Amino acid sequence: MTFFSPSYCPNSESRHLQTALQFPDVFKPRQEESHKGTFGTLAVIGGTSGMSGAVVLAATAAMYTGCGKTWAAFNQPQLPFAVIPERPEVMLATAETLIRRNDIDAYVVGCGLGLDTQTEHLLSALLTAARGKPLLLDADALTLLAKPSAIRQQAAEHGKLILTPHPSEAARLLGISTEAVQSGREHAVQTISHTFNAVTVLKGSRSLVAAPEQPLYTNTSGNAGLATAGSGDVLSGIIGSLLAQGIPLLQAAQAGVWLHGAAADLLRDNGIGEAGMLAGEIAPAARWLRNRLIHSSI
Repeated sequence: MTFFSPSYCPNSESRHLQTALQFPDVFKPRQEESHKGTFGTLAVIGGTSGMSGAVVLAATAAMYTGCGKTWAAFNQPQLPFAVIPERPEVMLATAETLIRRNDIDAYVVGCGLGLDTQTEHLLSALLTAARGKPLLLDADALTLLAKPSAIRQQAAEHGKLILTPHPSEAARLLGISTEAVQSGREHAVQTISHTFNAVTVLKGSRSLVAAPEQPLYTNTSGNAGLATAGSGDVLSGIIGSLLAQGIPLLQAAQAGVWLHGAAADLLRDNGIGEAGMLAGEIAPAARWLRNRLIHSSI
């Protein structure tokens, strides 16, 4: 089934993400009287059997980016481990347990989530549980969203939605080929944004960020070192962390994409080459960079 609408006319205005000065809410000093509740609670939900690492990467990235509290929720009947090694700060739960909590400020859903029928029901329930709160859908959640089902309408009506597809996921959302997406990336990302009333990040070299009735932004940070397993999970964790901290949707997506790429540039320029850069190395670099930029703004 094709969802792509050639008749949709996207916003032709285009800008670039190229400096931290574009994200004033992200790079401002913290108040001395702050506490962990000040910086929000994020739920990262995914990690079906064999894919636990995706949730670990995203949740860890959220903590490194300044989230007050982070839950890693696994789409498994039992927790795969009692604590994340070397990251006991991250709280653990099964997805079915966490969905009943009412103290979550923002959600990241999809990292290694799975694609079976039961998971489709879980995604529908999560869309209901997250109503009125910022929600980022990535990876397997996007594949489920591409199916002609009620989930598409649920997502389109959410109102505080961020989608982060890579080209093949964008192609499934639009019902066209990956080659068609890549040959018309600007039209594709803006059409997805329009269709789902969502801020949309089309990942890849020079990632694009679109939002309804807003100019299109092209990211200028990043390098080929980001072409590694788990890099997208880290990006989702960074953006989700900013959402939980109260950063508005569009600025959270833009700043997250830029910071993710700038952290990779920092690694490349300081002795870690593009070949063999690990996703788990990106978040600590993003923490260092964010704090340095905050300090420089004081």
